Amino acid sequence: MLFWVIAAILTLGASLAVLLPLAGGPKDGSASSDHDLEVYRDQLSELDRDVARGLIQPAEAEEARAEIARRILRLDNAGAGADPADKAAARQPSMATRLVATAAVLVVPLVSWGLYSQLGSPDLPSQPLSERLTKNPADSSVDELVARAEAHLAANPSDGRGWDVLAPIYLRMQRFADAVTAYRNAIRLDGDSAARQAGLGEAIANAAGGIVSSDAQAAFEAALKLDPANPKASFYLAMGMAQEGRIEEATAGWQKMLAALPQDSAWRGAVEQALAESAKRSVASGEPAKGPGAGDVDAASSMSPQDREAMINTMVAGLDEKLRQNPRDAEGWMQLIRSYVVLGKADQARDALNRGIAVFGSDSEEAKKFTAFAVSLGLTATE
Repeated sequence: MLFWVIAAILTLGASLAVLLPLAGGPKDGSASSDHDLEVYRDQLSELDRDVARGLIQPAEAEEARAEIARRILRLDNAGAGADPADKAAARQPSMATRLVATAAVLVVPLVSWGLYSQLGSPDLPSQPLSERLTKNPADSSVDELVARAEAHLAANPSDGRGWDVLAPIYLRMQRFADAVTAYRNAIRLDGDSAARQAGLGEAIANAAGGIVSSDAQAAFEAALKLDPANPKASFYLAMGMAQEGRIEEATAGWQKMLAALPQDSAWRGAVEQALAESAKRSVASGEPAKGPGAGDVDAASSMSPQDREAMINTMVAGLDEKLRQNPRDAEGWMQLIRSYVVLGKADQARDALNRGIAVFGSDSEEAKKFTAFAVSLGLTATE
């Protein structure tokens, strides 16, 4: 009830502030004319004093007096040539204008009150943050629980357990940058674990638009060292291989993972879908563009540095040529970009990035992945 009383008083005050000027009569305009006449007289007196002190020449003084006299005459003519009643009527709003303005002022609060009574919740008690943070967790929303955890960690930033609890929640809320920070803090304060490293890698990859960058790959590899059977790390590492154009290795990794997963594992569906998409991509694009394989690397290890560099350059050039013939290979473009970056050829890498973006269109999902992948390698596209 108190809410409605306060609302009524405020609405009445606002309405009166608008209505009273409309209801009032015209103000007398003679005060303004009298003031102007007094100003002109003061100007004449000041002019006479300047002439007496020799501050202005007599000819200039005459011109100034003539101008002031003309202004006084115009003022007198304006006051005498118009009927005061007509001037008052001109200044006074018409009856129709008053009625329309009054109706508008009254309709707005009535309509707004009606809508609020149907859509609003005037009887809902106030819920300050301090009270919500002290509620029973079972009665709190996810946002309230996160706010409570953030308030706790702001006061206790060295609580590793708190960061460990909050990190996966950030991940599910798609607050990936916050998740990366939380996982790093949990690892720094409470030490390594496979779940923390895998979660960190997932947060880094999602923050980069799904690209498994070198930082994400390092986190997933650290997770597998702690737990070789960690499904999240295995899945994302295979995804990184696919993004680099190593389709056969990615497929083998997913197949190995699928064979080891329990039948009721939640990862089976994701792995089966990844395998299906990999097979579909291979069929659609023919033989996928590839970079140097494991055999090529073994052969290169026994060569001299000059021969090894020549061999690698030849393979990268071959990959570049395949992409010119079959440009709709997203993984191949990312493999080419990475290869040029590894070789220290930033200009060629940037050119490959721009060519890949041009193939799929600057607004495509592939272009966004290329850009994020290049940024993770320290490369940016040119205009």
